[in-house]
Amino acid sequence: MTYAADLVITGCTALVHDEHGQERAYEQGSGYGEGYGDGYERIGFVEDATIVVRGGRIESVTTGPSRPSPVGLPAVERIDARGQVAMPGLVNCHTHAPMVTLRGIAEDLPIEQWFNDVVWPIESNLQEKDVELGARLACAEMIRGGVTCFADHYFSMDTVAAVIAESGMRANLGQAFFSSQGAEGRERSLDFALRHRDTADGRITTSLAPHAPYTVDDADLAATARLAREHGLPVHIHAAENRDQAETSLARHGRTPIEVLAGAGLLDTDLLIAHGTGIMERDLPVLARATGRIAVASAPRGYLKFAWPTTTPVRALRELGIPVGLATDGAASNNSLDVWESMALTALVQKFTEADPRRLTSRQALHHATLQSARAVGLGERIGSLAPGRRADIILVDLTGPHTQPVHDLAATLVHSARAGDVRTTIVDGRILMRDRELLTLDVPAVVQEMNERMPALIDRSHGKRIQDYDS
Repeated sequence: MTYAADLVITGCTALVHDEHGQERAYEQGSGYGEGYGDGYERIGFVEDATIVVRGGRIESVTTGPSRPSPVGLPAVERIDARGQVAMPGLVNCHTHAPMVTLRGIAEDLPIEQWFNDVVWPIESNLQEKDVELGARLACAEMIRGGVTCFADHYFSMDTVAAVIAESGMRANLGQAFFSSQGAEGRERSLDFALRHRDTADGRITTSLAPHAPYTVDDADLAATARLAREHGLPVHIHAAENRDQAETSLARHGRTPIEVLAGAGLLDTDLLIAHGTGIMERDLPVLARATGRIAVASAPRGYLKFAWPTTTPVRALRELGIPVGLATDGAASNNSLDVWESMALTALVQKFTEADPRRLTSRQALHHATLQSARAVGLGERIGSLAPGRRADIILVDLTGPHTQPVHDLAATLVHSARAGDVRTTIVDGRILMRDRELLTLDVPAVVQEMNERMPALIDRSHGKRIQDYDS
């Protein structure tokens, strides 16, 4: 007896990874023309593919003579995806989803003023309802932009977890804490991580979330490392965010932020470092000695907005075997949660920084947005590629628009021409969250109406309070 598949997608062009293919060693001046080499698995495209989903997992991706007959294969749901590209869902490796409520409120400011004069005073007003509405709007934005999974680092994360469960997305969540909160802040972060680990049918994973080395002292960082090892939890932290922070740390403590993490034992845990644009040459051998699974999340749009002089050293990190995932940071600094933009900017900024148009290629950028980003958030064995056994986190991208035609190089079209609005369908764990641009799990007009009603109280700064001081 043949049981019906949960979902069958037909007629698409599928982006696939050769995760076990032979990698070509980098040689100076070569290895970039095809977008391979330099430690990257191959990315290719399979035309006229059929993707079969069963039990929330991809059962098969087939084409040609091996493809099952679309007519003869029973399915609960079908999608005719002719003219569309099927891709692994994008992963936003570092954000603060509820901060969409502050989109555009602190513009054209240095980071010290951004934090101290606007963001941290407003965040002292946050109520759980504000967090809930922000998380709902953020999830809607990400689903519409083809993001199926994100790593979030914020407050009131029980509320965010409830939104994730309802929206159908996948997320790694961490309850942020500062040392100024005392031991209670660290304890709340641990309690949240243990209670919500592998909830929402496995779609929610968790991390411990100390804010940064400049707001969390050495004792708390070391305690976090011990808790991470004891409970088998990863850690998500801001560190070496920019060069000024690194130089200030050296001047005050004689150590860079990365060296501070190493001294606390955090490089011996599974660690996701947000930003890392201040990673110095002296940090590279420190990172090379790490025994934990280290990853870095890069959100280039914010670095450009803050006029930071350096960016995440993607190439140096990749040479150490450290995956660099793509991110947006929060919409208060980035103005959007658009990982397509992060993908294009990562490629462009690396070309500019390296003074070499061959770095990053479009295929490498796609690799960062999919499999490397999945690895960065600790889910590289579950998501990030369209392969049998992986969770069915799939997006369908329409390339029939005038801005994506003609297609001479499909990878370049996806990275440099396609936009978030070209995503037609978003699927997580085999469940369709958006079909033909219609959101199926979230009511955006209702969220926006209630958010706007609450906005005057949220943005009031007349009290003169702030949740923390920025003094890196």
